[in-house]
Amino acid sequence: MHIQLQSPPSSRPATCAKALLLISLLSVSAYPADKLTAPQLIGMAKSADPNLATAISATLPAEALKKGTAWIGHGPDLFFAIEAKATPEIVIDEAAGPAMQRAGASDLWYAVAAIQPTGASHSFHYRIDGTNFGGSPDVPVFGPLSYHQPGVPEGTLVGPVQHNSKIYDGMKSNYWIYVPAQYSPSTPAALMVFQDGKGYLDREGGNPALNVIDNLIAQKQMPVAICVFIMPGDISGAPGTPTYNSVKAYADKWGRGLGDSMRSTLYDTVSERYVRFLRDEVLAEVQAKYNIRKDAYSRAILGASSGGICSFNAAWQMPGEFSRVISWIGSFVSIQWKEDPGVADGGQDYPEKVLREPKRNIRVWLQDGNQDMELNWFERHYGSWPLANVGMANALKLAGYDFHFSFGKGMHSGAQGAAEFPAELIWLWRDYDPAKTEQVYEMEASEKAKPVFRIAIINRDAK
Repeated sequence: MHIQLQSPPSSRPATCAKALLLISLLSVSAYPADKLTAPQLIGMAKSADPNLATAISATLPAEALKKGTAWIGHGPDLFFAIEAKATPEIVIDEAAGPAMQRAGASDLWYAVAAIQPTGASHSFHYRIDGTNFGGSPDVPVFGPLSYHQPGVPEGTLVGPVQHNSKIYDGMKSNYWIYVPAQYSPSTPAALMVFQDGKGYLDREGGNPALNVIDNLIAQKQMPVAICVFIMPGDISGAPGTPTYNSVKAYADKWGRGLGDSMRSTLYDTVSERYVRFLRDEVLAEVQAKYNIRKDAYSRAILGASSGGICSFNAAWQMPGEFSRVISWIGSFVSIQWKEDPGVADGGQDYPEKVLREPKRNIRVWLQDGNQDMELNWFERHYGSWPLANVGMANALKLAGYDFHFSFGKGMHSGAQGAAEFPAELIWLWRDYDPAKTEQVYEMEASEKAKPVFRIAIINRDAK
């Protein structure tokens, strides 16, 4: 980690560049109550704009300012702000950050820092009167490939499209289709499927996947791929069906909502049912409209949390449909474990399945953080997410799979996965050859040279 500290505005001499910056900010200062972008807010801070306090309040949530969790960034440049009576100190990645500056006569304090590396998740917190306060272990610092690059064509987003399922009798699902600008109906495209898909569609949001896809296709670091972003289904309109009854019984048993329980039934169940739903229903509809390759070599599937185990399960159950997997903070725990013998395995069984069952020809990127699910309701009932992911990584390693495990310090958040997404896709699609329809995946030499993952208890007494 590297932090470039920004000097207080009062200590920096006026320059022509600063004068130009002030001119460019005149329109910002004229409307200080508008929500600003990170570069605009940083520009106001650097120019000592008298409207900065008003701009901070208009841009960052009041609750986050009080809790010390407010920040905004673009690339490596981040703006931090907090409401406090005493002078706060900011700590970034466990190192002292820049001195906090007061915004006018308000109780708002701010700091600007350039944080490296990009394409990674970072952490921060404050110290006020000698006590740690606020902050977050999950601050994604995006690299250039997560932003739209000049000259890179954007694709077309189609949807939402509603699908009425027969496999999950009566369930209705929405999905979107992303068609890259380079797609031609005369050439079959690769395929990528995203669970909880709507969360990846905002180019300015926390998972700017569309920007990454456009940039990597343009750079030929991944193939032209039709992308399907699917949401969990809604069973509420089909009372009395077997699926409704099963999901309702699970919801009542565990005190979870019907929609949440439907998502868990889809994603956490270790069986081939959800993969059949994708193959025979949703993807059949998509393939009727677009020319998509049928080989698993050209198909990837991604997801986070329950969507993470779902993605791995899809490739595990049907490696002839998907051979490339990304799992963020995957829920490899006993959420949908059934006590009745022969009914279904649970996610906690996957490390043993990887070690004992015939090897699948799949390539897998796993990601998790050592603060994932800290003693909340789920962990108390189902197990430890970090330990489960370490177990998965070691099983994949011992069984000789082509895998990568990115283990950070974050909580149950998509921040690290989203920040790393360009690197993940480059790794996942490395050595792809459109002239091929298959490849035997082999563990990288660099991974072979490393030992298994080991456990160190480092934060048991942390507060």
